[in-house]
Amino acid sequence: MRPVLPPWSRTLAAKAAAFITVMCCALAALLGVLVHVQVTNQTVGQARDQALQRLTQATERYEAGDTLRRGAGVDPPELPGELRDLAVAGDRGTMVAEREGRPTMWAAGPVDGERALAVAVDYSQQARTIEGLDRAILWSSGLAIGATLLVGAFAVTRVTRRLHTTALVARRISAGDLDARVNDPRTGPSTGPRTGLRTGPHTGPHTGSRTGPRRKAGPQDEVAAVAAALDSMAASLQGKLLAEQRFTADVAHELRTPLTGLHAAAELLPPGRPTELVRDRVAALRTLTEDLLEISRLDTGRERVELDTERLGPLAERAVRAAGNGTEVRVVRDVSVETDRRRLERVLGNLVANAHKHGRGPVVLTVDGPVVTVRDHGDGFPEYLVAHGPQRFRTEGGTRGHGLGLTIARGQAEVLGARLEFANAPEGGAVATLKLAAE
Repeated sequence: MRPVLPPWSRTLAAKAAAFITVMCCALAALLGVLVHVQVTNQTVGQARDQALQRLTQATERYEAGDTLRRGAGVDPPELPGELRDLAVAGDRGTMVAEREGRPTMWAAGPVDGERALAVAVDYSQQARTIEGLDRAILWSSGLAIGATLLVGAFAVTRVTRRLHTTALVARRISAGDLDARVNDPRTGPSTGPRTGLRTGPHTGPHTGSRTGPRRKAGPQDEVAAVAAALDSMAASLQGKLLAEQRFTADVAHELRTPLTGLHAAAELLPPGRPTELVRDRVAALRTLTEDLLEISRLDTGRERVELDTERLGPLAERAVRAAGNGTEVRVVRDVSVETDRRRLERVLGNLVANAHKHGRGPVVLTVDGPVVTVRDHGDGFPEYLVAHGPQRFRTEGGTRGHGLGLTIARGQAEVLGARLEFANAPEGGAVATLKLAAE
């Protein structure tokens, strides 16, 4: 089984710190080994040359019959066995070994009678030098790793902070704040003022112009490229959305005048089935036009709530009676909510009308505290609607309708500060849940 790592270990900063640490340790170990081997070889080589030189001098004195100096002798008991065997075999060699608890460089060579002449040179100073070098390598490696980690953490933190800022702006844009920009200083100088509308929930209308001082362009890196691409995408999306909003509003406004005249002309037609069909289609067009205008106002954030304290149970019953389609109302727990009565009745009326139009009865509206659910027993909501919410003018499965009722319901719910969710019941049927803030 794979070990479960803590959440912080999955961050880019933690991964970068781990990578820097591993690389620094590997580099420090490699350099330390190279320095240790080089210095040790040099130190041991010098001690070996000194020992062999003394062995040569001792051999000359021994052959001349002179007294050997201190540290030299024939077959001394402290001489390592391996080195003695080498000398008896007729070769000269050196070896570092302990002598009286002190490191000693031995040098030995053959003499007459299969005996070994050996010289002992004190190796304590060289051993202390190598130990001190090893300690210095360890301390310097630790300091170098720590300093590199600090510098690396500072550099990585700057990058991750910019990435975090870019991610926050992306989330603001996805929430509807199309004025949000990263404005990374490395993306170049500012491009002058920007104006736009905030279309996110609960923001209300907001127009703004961001001028700001022009910044000097720094060298552009990958994070700046991502930030620039996000800003460009947001600006393009904002422009397209504003154009769509203007088009929707213009079309709705332009349709109102001819539809008013068409409605008046339809009232003058003689009674009969054709007249009823004309009047019905004219009424549908007028409803569509008013829905388009309402969506346009919701998109631009010009809607204002008129709050008042209302009992949720009686308000839901009034909304159902106004719809006039035989919906059952169940009040499990009634509460008082601070809301805009007209907008809330609009939301509930649209949900009930959609349940009757696209679902099957019985349709039940349930009030349980600040939560209102509208349930039908039809085929349920389409998968795209459950996953992404209502999309205007989109229908599936051959159903009819303009696809604006649920869009208006969600927009009005956002104006009220409520949350509207869509789901399908396990046993079948669509469930719309409106969650309000209780008083």
